[in-house]
Amino acid sequence: MPDNGTTQDFGQLDGKPVPLLTITSPSGQEARLCAFGARLVGLDAPDRDGHSADIVLGHDRLEDYRNWYFGATCGRYANRIAGGRFTLDGTEVQLDRNEGANHLHGGRLGFDQILWAVESHHAGKVVFSASSPAGDMGYPGKLQMTATYEWDTECRFHITMTARTTAATVVNIVNHAYFNLAGSGDILGHELTVEADHYIPVQPDLIPTGEIRAVAGTAFDFRTPVLIQDALMRDPSMQDGFDHNWCLNPGGERPAVRIFHPGTGRGFTLSTTEPGVQIYTCGTMNDPLPGKAGQTYGRFSGLTFETQKYPDSPNHPHFPSARLDPAQTYRHEMIFSFFTA
Repeated sequence: MPDNGTTQDFGQLDGKPVPLLTITSPSGQEARLCAFGARLVGLDAPDRDGHSADIVLGHDRLEDYRNWYFGATCGRYANRIAGGRFTLDGTEVQLDRNEGANHLHGGRLGFDQILWAVESHHAGKVVFSASSPAGDMGYPGKLQMTATYEWDTECRFHITMTARTTAATVVNIVNHAYFNLAGSGDILGHELTVEADHYIPVQPDLIPTGEIRAVAGTAFDFRTPVLIQDALMRDPSMQDGFDHNWCLNPGGERPAVRIFHPGTGRGFTLSTTEPGVQIYTCGTMNDPLPGKAGQTYGRFSGLTFETQKYPDSPNHPHFPSARLDPAQTYRHEMIFSFFTA
């Protein structure tokens, strides 16, 4: 492994050493990656006065990452599949059911729970790779996958996930970083914009109803900038915040989300190749969780932007297809462009 990027020992899991890798942008902005779950565990961003803070939630201890999805690469199928079942080419596939009767984020031993190999590590780029055998968590086909984190020359931060399969299967790999642009406290005062005219309503277990509903006139309308706390006040039933998929307006790789914290002036736009984005505002994170530098996390401590296929797509033919065949390459790109104002 090349040594022109910074590498530290992050501890051991099951007797295996786990490296912590740092990559740096041309302007000096740092991102820190962990091979366990191919995770983003730290990302520094300056405020309007030039003071940097870590804007990604995580833990100081490696072992705490076993219990939460902070920063993880999740799959094979991130988000939920109803009953852990779908039909592929006339055959019913039964997946691991790890959230009640449903399948979540690839199952109990999803990609977040494996130690990925470090394929390469340079000053501005890390490439992780891993393999998932046929039948893993119930999925057909052997899957070879990569997760790449990279700074470009314009100081944009890229996350790219790829996969190849030996047999027809479904794939929906996401990055599950939690962001807080203030660096601490809650995210209710963050200003959010989402380029989406529609969202996916869900049942109480967060499985989609199958409807694609217009955001107009609802708490889900972020087509113009809205403070998250103001959006929640539009609808008393949203007291636990959002954990929903927005159907991004078509247009290829495009700015899909803009998030801004007025107090610090930190912000970023997120572009993606995927048709949807799951935004979770941590409204149901009730128990204090161990954080960084003595922090604990609770309700509304962060928010995720899981760009993705829609939840439960294999069971809804009118949703974007998550099917992957052996002749195809799955490729999912996210591009973060940081700014201050």
